[in-house]
Amino acid sequence: MIALPREAAIATPIVISTFPRKRFPRSARVRTRAEYSTVFNGARRVSDPLMTLHWLKGDTPARLGLAVSRKVDTRAVGRNRIKRVLRDATRHLRSCLAGGDYVIVARSAAKTASNQQIREAFERLLRRAGALPVVAAGGTMPPREGAEEPLPLNGPDASPGRAEPAC
Repeated sequence: MIALPREAAIATPIVISTFPRKRFPRSARVRTRAEYSTVFNGARRVSDPLMTLHWLKGDTPARLGLAVSRKVDTRAVGRNRIKRVLRDATRHLRSCLAGGDYVIVARSAAKTASNQQIREAFERLLRRAGALPVVAAGGTMPPREGAEEPLPLNGPDASPGRAEPAC
């Protein structure tokens, strides 16, 4: 074991956060082979060049399953990056998602895509499937009668940084 000098040990900052970490709990994951099979056999499927979304509607809170094979990227680092980006996007959107099980199957194009492109493709698939409310594009035309207002991103009380939907 390496001993630090007394001054260095005292100078080491101790980080205490008042905000709990936003983890991806076990209850928010599709885990077993039987659960994956149920989703693949009975779910609605929506595709994009980067990935395919399988969504099986349900009354339970949203759960996510990820399938990123070695065909997508032979290196574990690349596969883990794709999964990390998708888990993070789900963590931020989970309160807005409709209930049920979601399984994402990554495609080889995801290997070369940036994190932002993966996140945008995921959100686009969720909106096309109907799991997220559609955000109306700003324009000069007045909204249709009965159309819902788009969700504001980073409301007045939100912290600066990544835009998150205010559901």
